[in-house]
Amino acid sequence: MTASPTFPGFDGLMTLSRREGVDIRPTLLRVLTDLYVQARAHSAGEARQFVELTSRLIDQVDDATRAAVRARLAIYPGTPAEIAGLLGLTPAYSDMRVPVPAEIPLPLPAAAPPARMLSEVEKRLASNLSMQPTDAAEISGMFFGASARERALILYNLQETPLRASARIPAARAVRAIQILEMAAFATDVENFTLELGEALILPAWIAAQVVNDPGGEPLACAAKAVDMPSAVFQRVLLFLKPEFGTSVHNVYRLSRLYDRLSERSALIMLAAWRGLTLAVTRAKYQPSLHDDERHRARSAPGQTGHAARPGASVGARAPVRNIGR
Repeated sequence: MTASPTFPGFDGLMTLSRREGVDIRPTLLRVLTDLYVQARAHSAGEARQFVELTSRLIDQVDDATRAAVRARLAIYPGTPAEIAGLLGLTPAYSDMRVPVPAEIPLPLPAAAPPARMLSEVEKRLASNLSMQPTDAAEISGMFFGASARERALILYNLQETPLRASARIPAARAVRAIQILEMAAFATDVENFTLELGEALILPAWIAAQVVNDPGGEPLACAAKAVDMPSAVFQRVLLFLKPEFGTSVHNVYRLSRLYDRLSERSALIMLAAWRGLTLAVTRAKYQPSLHDDERHRARSAPGQTGHAARPGASVGARAPVRNIGR
């Protein structure tokens, strides 16, 4: 059966499934479900194709994958009845009438939650990000050292700051990079994915590796937004690039929401911070030698002056005046 445009990348997934030792069925079922629930409504043909594809996979995947798909489709109003039956889902509608009480008491007003203490990162954000920073390494270090909630706060605040963002990646280069990154993710080729990301964003290899290998995934979201990667492609990258990360529904859903809310300006400001971090590290690398040279010159200058004054005195001491009268 030929896949419709509703499921882009299906041919590539089937090619991967034919590789020896690679069981692509759990990931394939997750991708088909994620793509299906992205649209509010589907035609009869699209729904029929979704039923044909997923009904064969539901009984062939593990319990964890089946539970994740069931959770996604349980809150989707357009889940086909056939798939709902296979997953044991209760229809969202029912012919049974529920008795309504004559009067529903109003709930008591909830007490205001206690004021939450600001974390150290939030305090630094409030005091530092409102003014022009002088060191990009501070922003980058603050971001990588923060928690998931604090990272989201940093990215939200960046778009309102007067910091200068990096220029957009040229459109032709960005399109080519997105294609290569998606193919590398499908093949679970982290090395080539990191190499292409660093070349596209003009980042050194060590920073690109730090972005890709970060366990939280927020730096990868910034990098993908900087190359203007579509949201659907980014979700597939999350699912395929690292199997241990893609199998976590919570992580994929959390980063997908962050990516949809992340502004291009925040991503480009963070890109500028990573590029500035390279200069800061280079400057710090050569700073000790320059400092030693300055100390050496400062130490030798007084000695040279005293040494220059001594020859005259020593000459006078070595050449005493003879007593001609004797």
